[in-house]
Amino acid sequence: MIAVVVTYNRRQLLLESLAAVHAQSRAPDAVIVVDNASTDETAAAVRSHYPAVTLAELARNTGGAGGFASGLALALADGADLVWLMDDDTVPQRHALRALLEARGHHPGRPPAVLASRVIWTDGRPHPMNTPRVKPFASKAERAAAAATGCVPIRSASFVSILVDAGVSRERGLPQADYFLWNDDFEYTTRLLRGQSGLLCPASVVVHKTAAFGDTDTDPGPRFFYEVRNKIWTLRTRSLAPAERVLYGGSTLRRWARTFAKSRDRRALGSALVRGIAAGVRTSPRPTEEVLASAGLTVPVVTGDASLTGPRSAPGTS
Repeated sequence: MIAVVVTYNRRQLLLESLAAVHAQSRAPDAVIVVDNASTDETAAAVRSHYPAVTLAELARNTGGAGGFASGLALALADGADLVWLMDDDTVPQRHALRALLEARGHHPGRPPAVLASRVIWTDGRPHPMNTPRVKPFASKAERAAAAATGCVPIRSASFVSILVDAGVSRERGLPQADYFLWNDDFEYTTRLLRGQSGLLCPASVVVHKTAAFGDTDTDPGPRFFYEVRNKIWTLRTRSLAPAERVLYGGSTLRRWARTFAKSRDRRALGSALVRGIAAGVRTSPRPTEEVLASAGLTVPVVTGDASLTGPRSAPGTS
C-alpha cells in the first residue's frame, strides 16, 4: 500500500501532513510526494526530514490533476495494490488508514474500488467542500453491504483522502491531468466507480486545513473557468450514466447560480463562465501521458479504458 501526497508551495503544511502519515497506527508501506514545481524549498525540506520518501519533482506546475496523475502513475509502476491519495493540507488522524483498510477487508463480496475518509475542518466541523456524494441509485443490497462495515455507499469523492484499488485504476486509467484543477477528482472517482462499489468510512477521519471554511459555491473568481470547462468535459464522458448526467448537470447549474448570487465581481465570473463553456464544448482534454511528459515525468503511464475517459462526441481538440 502506497500513500501519495501532492504538494505545491505549502512546505509547512506538507511536513505536518507527512508527519501524520508516518504516525499512522497502520503505516503505508511507502510514501510518494509529488512536488508541482514549488518555489518555497519544499523539495529540500522533504529530502531533509523524510529521506525515505520517494520525491517526484515536476518541471512545471500541473495542478492537482497532474499531480495526482503523476503520483498514481509512479505508485502503479512500483506495483502498488492500493494507493492512498491526499492533498498536502490534509492531516489524517492516527487511525485513518487502518479504518479504511478494515472497512475494505470486512466489506462483503468484491472489495470497494474507492474508500473515502470523513473530512473535517480545523474546528471539528464536517468540511462541506469535501463531502463525498452519496450514491443516488444504490440498491438495498449495496446499502446493506456498506452498513455492515459502518459505511455509506458513494458515487464520487475528493482527493483529500481516498484509498484506491490499484487494479481498478490500471483498468480505467489515471486522472485527466489536463483538468489542472477542479472536478478532476469527481471525474476520476465516478470513472472508477462506474459499476463498482465505493464507501464513505466515517471511522476514518482527516483534517483538511484549508485557509477558510467554505463550500464549493464560494466565489472562485477567474478560476471559475476550470470549474465550468472541466464539468462540461466530465459530463461529456461515459463515466456517468445518462440519468446521472441529468442529475449532476442539474445540481451543477444550481450551484453555479448560488456562486453568482454570492459573487462580488459578477463580470469576472461571467467572463470565466463564457470562456469555460466555449472550452468545454469545443475542446477535449489532452492525453494524460502528453501532459505528464511535458512536466518531465518519464514513468510509464496507464491509459486505461478510452471508452470511459473519451467524450461521447468530440467537437474539437485542445
